[in-house]
Order: sequence, then structure tokens, then C-alpha cells
Amino acid sequence: MTQGYDLVVRSRRAVLPDGERPAAVAVREGRIAAVAVYDAPLTAREDVDLGDRALLPGLVDSHVHVNEPGRTEWEGFATATRAAAAGGVTTIVDMPLNALPPTVTAGALAVKRAAAEGRGAVDVGFWGGAVPGNRPELRALHDAGVYGFKCFLSPSGVEEFPALDEAGLREAMTEIAGFGGLLIAHAEDPGHLSEPGGPGYAEFLASRPPEAEGAAIARVARLAAETGCRAHIVHLSDAGSLPLLAEWRARGARISAETCPHYLTLTAEQVPEGGTEYKCCPPIRDARNREGLWRGLTDGLIGCVVSDHSPCVPELKKGGFDTAWGGISSLQLGLPVIWTAARARGHGLPDVARWMASGPAELTGLTGKGRIAEGYDADLVAFAPDRRFVVDPGALRQRHPVTPYAGTTLTGAVERVWLRGEAPGHGRLLRRRP
Repeated sequence: MTQGYDLVVRSRRAVLPDGERPAAVAVREGRIAAVAVYDAPLTAREDVDLGDRALLPGLVDSHVHVNEPGRTEWEGFATATRAAAAGGVTTIVDMPLNALPPTVTAGALAVKRAAAEGRGAVDVGFWGGAVPGNRPELRALHDAGVYGFKCFLSPSGVEEFPALDEAGLREAMTEIAGFGGLLIAHAEDPGHLSEPGGPGYAEFLASRPPEAEGAAIARVARLAAETGCRAHIVHLSDAGSLPLLAEWRARGARISAETCPHYLTLTAEQVPEGGTEYKCCPPIRDARNREGLWRGLTDGLIGCVVSDHSPCVPELKKGGFDTAWGGISSLQLGLPVIWTAARARGHGLPDVARWMASGPAELTGLTGKGRIAEGYDADLVAFAPDRRFVVDPGALRQRHPVTPYAGTTLTGAVERVWLRGEAPGHGRLLRRRP
């Protein structure tokens, strides 16, 4: 009989790298020490039997806007990471904009890390930013441990994080390729964008057409092929751009893409009048487009599903779609939102774990995260896959309970979470490993 484990978690539905099967997961000193058969005679200080409830790897959300410091009234590390933990997310990677200062220098990264120190319920990593004029800062940020560099090809919405034109994008990608880094791009071409012609959703949708994404993706992919830079398209909303991604991959460009729960579940047709909680950029498109994104996910053209959790104070959501802040908060709800939609389309929990745990971990280089396997961090989620609940905004742990999912019935509930084998609450600040 094996002795000396700190924790054993048993489940008849453990989601492992090779699929779903009964297993016992043994934890020692924060890492998974063994994955054994369900009824293995393992001894530990705590032995938890989940029975038919699923055991998932802790999710990795590589697209979260925490906003602290500088706009902590929008969201902060304490509230964002509590929401993450409640949703089964054990690692987040914070975006470089909306905080003040933005994470575009090594000094700004140090300010961000100081603001986050001791406030995280889960583990937190950081993206750097690529903006006009900061090419000399990129290697220093890389060496300081950021997981890659976010850029915009169109206005970001905040003046302190300007967009890159083609020359600036080429310059940044050339520099990043030189040290083997990753560029992630908000891909909307400004030449295809316009001001909404009115306050309604139809006018907003028309102001950000699919062609804006296609043109921007083509630019990023072409420069990825020319410079050798590894590139990634964030929050893809246009299914029509997927053949373009496939074409450029076939031509040798190292380019990948993610999408978000709201693009996979919500549709333009259901956006209510004045429902600015649905506003995001790029926008939620029609139902046919949504199903195209699901096909892209199934075919592997889209590798990750992440939240793009982008909250603000409620006052900024007031008014019409022409003036309200664009951002959807779903950090806590992503797992049940995606599981509800995925199971209806014949997908299983291993698919969800690949899209929301191992996929984002592999994208960012978060080794030791996103899988239930020996040597990995014991980040685990007890998940009741058949339990139904109605979304109550008052139960959300984010700073402001604004969500387009209010009142929605979802299937699948997070019941317990372990971060390195313990209850969340003592998250670490992560750095990219050399």
C-alpha cells in the first residue's frame, strides 16, 4: 500500500489526457504524484470520493482584463480571482491594457505585479503589450516573464494603449521572432470600421463587419509568415475567417486562434433592445456564424475557449450600443456556459477540458498546468455535469454583477476546486519559464 499522500481525489469520471475514465488522483506537495485506478488502495490525509461527479483539470483562462492598478473600480485581482475560482479557473493570464500604467515596459510590469501580490485566490500570469515606440522594451518584458505580447490593429478604447499600423506591427513581430516570443492580436482592421449610425444593436453590428476581422487576420498571418513570428488571434468572432487561417497555416505561418463563450452561445438575434451587457468588440454575430465557430472548434482551427473577461463600472454600460463600453464579464460562468452548449452538440467533457484547460496552457507555455497527469500542478475541479441552475447575478464574485447570462438556465456546476491540492486563496504570481 502506497503511503504518504496529502490528498487523494477519486472520480468515476476523471478527465485525463487520454479521455474520461474512473481514476484516483494522488497529490503530494502540491503536485499530482500518481494517477491510479479508481479503487486503488491509496492512503492520504484526505480522501475525497466524487462518485459520478466529474473531476476536471483546473481551467486556464489566458484572456482576462483585471484592470488593477489604475481602474480597480472596474475589477481587481481580489475580485477577479475569486470569480475565477468559483468558476473552476485556477490560472488566469492578465491582459496588459485597462490598468494604469499599461504593461508595456518592464517597470510597468513590476507595478502590476506589486498590485497583484497577495491578492490572488488563483495563480496569475501576465501578458506584455506591443504599442507604437516600445520595441526596445519587448525583450526586457520577455526576460521579466510575460507570456507574450498583446497588440491592437484598431483603437483599443483607451488612449494609453494605441494600435499598431502595419509598419509598427512588422517591427514588433520581427523583434518578438528574434527571441522566440508570441504575439497575440486584436484583429479588426480600422479601414473597415465605422461609427455606429444609431444606438441600436443592428447599427453597432454593421459598424464592425466580418471584413474587418478578415483583413486584419490576413495582415497578421502574412507578417507571421514573413517574419517567422508565432502569432495568435484573440477572441475570433467571424467564422468566415476560418478558411483564411487554414490557408495561411498551410503556407507555413505559425498562427492560431481562440474564441469566447459569448460567441459560441449568444447570437445577434437574441440581443434585446438596450441590452448593452451584450456589447463587445468584435461583436456577437448571427446564429449561422455561431455554428460556424463550433465547426472551427471541432475541426481544430480554433484551439482555445477563453473568457475575454472585460468588466467596467455599471455606469459605462448605460446608454446605447453606440456609446456604452464594450466588454462581457463571464469569468465565473464560462465552464457551465460552454458545457451546456457543447453537450447539446455531442461533445464530451474531454473536449471542454482541451479547449479550456490544456489548450490555453499550451498556447501560453504554462507548463505544469491544464492536465491531470503526473508531475502537473494539482489544480482540480469537482464538477456536477448534470446539475442545472439559473444564473443569479447576485451570486457572481466579480466586482460588478453585470452579465448577459442573467436568468439563463445552465447545466453543470462547479462544486469544489483545489489549487495545488488545497482550497483556492493563496495564488502565486507566475513567470514564463525560460
